[in-house]
Amino acid sequence: MAKPASRQRPEPRPGAQPTPARDDACQEVEVRRSARRRRTVSAYREGDRVVILLPARMSPEEERKWVSVMLDRLAAQEQRRRPSDDELLSRARTLSRRYLDDAPLPTSVRWVGNQGMRWGSCTPTDGTVRLSSRLRGMPGWVIDYVLIHELVHLREPGHTPIFWAMVRAYPQADRARGYLEGVAAAAHLPLEDCDDQPQPS
Repeated sequence: MAKPASRQRPEPRPGAQPTPARDDACQEVEVRRSARRRRTVSAYREGDRVVILLPARMSPEEERKWVSVMLDRLAAQEQRRRPSDDELLSRARTLSRRYLDDAPLPTSVRWVGNQGMRWGSCTPTDGTVRLSSRLRGMPGWVIDYVLIHELVHLREPGHTPIFWAMVRAYPQADRARGYLEGVAAAAHLPLEDCDDQPQPS
């Protein structure tokens, strides 16, 4: 009987084709089988896809079972790590007070799934901030960076020298930018750092 293990990323066996599938929520799932993997099953998110790693010998029936189990487990892990909208708002206001003395405080912050190629966006006229659901499960310091980025846009519309000077008041800014660039590159996503311009009201 296979058992879940910590996240690993072995290569599929030569000549093996990934098995595409979709869960009930229509998210893309890719099953990768490995001859080197004997008893363990693991899952991780790669861009918009969930990748499930299985032993090559596993039967189709076992595959269906473990895909369901690992999707549920990954969703539970992400839910625990993903702040609610209210928690995001509180977090954003704390970050603004700590690092951005003169920046306006946001009126709302929420998760959205329609950000396209952006990690986040904002509307300066009403103080609203939106974060891409692609950020779910990422480290808190990365989410904080995107919040800082959008909070600065509430005051500075473009990516000017003043804008970047304010963003870099957050100590993890450059590290977080590198992390997001790595995520996008690994998943072959044309995602931008954040938004190019704030959104009009």
